[in-house]
Amino acid sequence: MELSRRSFINKAVLATACAAGPGFMLSACSGMTRIDLASARREFETIPSVSDDFAEILYYASLAPSGHNAQPWFVKILNENTWIIGSDPQRRLPAVDPENREALLSIGAFAENLSIAAAAKGYETTMETVAGDPFDEDIIKVVLKKAKAGSYPLHRLASRRKVKKGYRPIELKSDDVTFLSEPLKGHLFYFPRESEHAGCIAEGTVEAFRAQAYRDEAQSELAEWIRFSNKEARLHRDGMTTESMEIGGLAGWYVRNFMDKSDVMTETFREQGIKGTAEAVQEGAGWFIITSKGDGVADLIETGRRFERMFLLARERMVAIQPMTQILEEKKWRDEIASEHGPDMIPQFILRVGYLDTYPDPVSLRRPVNRFLRT
Repeated sequence: MELSRRSFINKAVLATACAAGPGFMLSACSGMTRIDLASARREFETIPSVSDDFAEILYYASLAPSGHNAQPWFVKILNENTWIIGSDPQRRLPAVDPENREALLSIGAFAENLSIAAAAKGYETTMETVAGDPFDEDIIKVVLKKAKAGSYPLHRLASRRKVKKGYRPIELKSDDVTFLSEPLKGHLFYFPRESEHAGCIAEGTVEAFRAQAYRDEAQSELAEWIRFSNKEARLHRDGMTTESMEIGGLAGWYVRNFMDKSDVMTETFREQGIKGTAEAVQEGAGWFIITSKGDGVADLIETGRRFERMFLLARERMVAIQPMTQILEEKKWRDEIASEHGPDMIPQFILRVGYLDTYPDPVSLRRPVNRFLRT
């Protein structure tokens, strides 16, 4: 990125202000977070084509996690009480998710959030998987019916977040593992940090990350989903920001003001990512593996829903979760896993887990409902 002399001096002055601490220029030094883009009045906007109840339900649904924060869903309104949850082909990640597996898992998490929020607002939902192929656009048919409002605490959806740093080096307590396992119904496996299996997962994760970092197709795709500047973040309302990547302080300011997509393709960027991954896998309580019995569309949607139920409970036990999926994305390791496990035990999530002393608030951006709503 080329900078004029005046621009460089201005940014150097700003860097000094940031380094000096909080003050009147703090907003210029900080990255964009979800709360910065929220309405002062409420968290969801008025949409003429749907009721406020339905707009709020869709807002909560949109807080589901997704790879690169690509938010691969859309919702099509067939009539007031019948919707289609779909997969947006413009938001696929073909380099790291060529079979659309991760997108369907994310759409499952979106469907789970939608079901939870609808029940809390007084609507019973019936969901039917209508897609027969992972690349179909229409995935789930949803029918809403008025019912008694439930008591699920929606703050769980609003406060869920992925965490990368600050993991304590102790194993999870057995009652916490049991508590978090319950939504997965026998499909969650915990490997403590000192176990041989955990060591294999950690080693494989680093090597798969290295392979992916030097695969230009995957690295270029990553670059497309990084929102380097606050201007980009405000424009797109998706992808990865410095805040969501947990790059803070002067380093975050530097990324926002001096880096762009071309930097992602440099050896320095790739090696820093590998180094960070190697350090991360040594921290925390170990690993969760979440499996499914099949790999059809309905299997992936159900697994995504169960995963989200678990993820929504993690904060209450101060358990951080970071999906580290490169082993499942890179062919060499994917083939090895397939050869070592039976056809009725298919890994779908590899999650680094660990206790936190302080749980941070969510920062990842979300598109307004009207950007993914089709009427």
